[in-house]
Amino acid sequence: MVPFAGWEMPVQYGGVIPEHRAVREDAGAFDVSHMGEIDVEGPRAEQLLGSLLSNDIARVGIGEAQYTLLTNERGGIVDDLIVYRLDRCRFLLIVNASNADLDFRWVRDRELPGSDVRDVSDEYGLIAVQGPRSLERLGIDDAPGFTFVEGEIDGIACMINRTGYTGEKGVELMVMAEEAGDLWERVISRGVKPCGLGARDTLRLEACFPLHGNDITPDTDAISAGLGWVCALDRDFTGSDELRRIKQQGPKKRLAAFVMEERAVPRQGMPIAGGGEVTSGTHSPMLDRGIGMGYVPAGTAEPGTEITVDVRGKPRRAKIVRKPIYKREEH
Repeated sequence: MVPFAGWEMPVQYGGVIPEHRAVREDAGAFDVSHMGEIDVEGPRAEQLLGSLLSNDIARVGIGEAQYTLLTNERGGIVDDLIVYRLDRCRFLLIVNASNADLDFRWVRDRELPGSDVRDVSDEYGLIAVQGPRSLERLGIDDAPGFTFVEGEIDGIACMINRTGYTGEKGVELMVMAEEAGDLWERVISRGVKPCGLGARDTLRLEACFPLHGNDITPDTDAISAGLGWVCALDRDFTGSDELRRIKQQGPKKRLAAFVMEERAVPRQGMPIAGGGEVTSGTHSPMLDRGIGMGYVPAGTAEPGTEITVDVRGKPRRAKIVRKPIYKREEH
């Protein structure tokens, strides 16, 4: 157990590698109740969120969700989050735990008349069940990604969200906080392996999902981070002018994924020759090699480019690869 954003969080239960493999090969469960929830409601809720979020919220129907960014005036990423449209005039934002208070204040301080912003984080628990057999284990039907329904697991009512942070099929189950413990026990009793923060990090890095605070920050812009696809630049939102400028001129650096060519494990903060830096690094259980992401000069960000990472004072060769680093082979 380790402290994380004011919570006590499990790093591992039975070991990072077996937990990681369970998610890639069967099903694993993560208690992610530390994530923050913000309720935005009212006739001008959509207008408020449209002015603050990078993606086009008007394209999200009732029962649908969208990955998006909360951006600042410089185009920097205050947070990355998922917005769910609960009703025509009501939305739920699920945000990173370490930014939950900041995000709530950011949105609330920009409230419009006819919009009401509430921090409802303490009301809900959240359990992510991920892996190729996750839906089978839970006894629920498949559904398109980034949709959600009200349902139940073994008699416990929950919101079943077709979202996740591992690159595998799965759901995130939002439940009333007082029932989260019971739901966890019932999920585990169905043969789902409990997983901790360690496996969550190796899984998301194999899938090249950015981690806020490492790969994306208020000082990194969405274009350089490779997240231009969640920025609807044909409309105005906080920082959109700056993002349009960066896109037109081309970013100076880009967030690239790489695989080590030599035996070494890259870590955050390690220099990359030529003016780059590792933002996330680990040992990949599926590839049995060091992998990572980092910002490199834009001209060296193309897949196939050789780079050199300074691993504790020793130069180690690596190669830029296409994202994601690991993807299940379809047979």
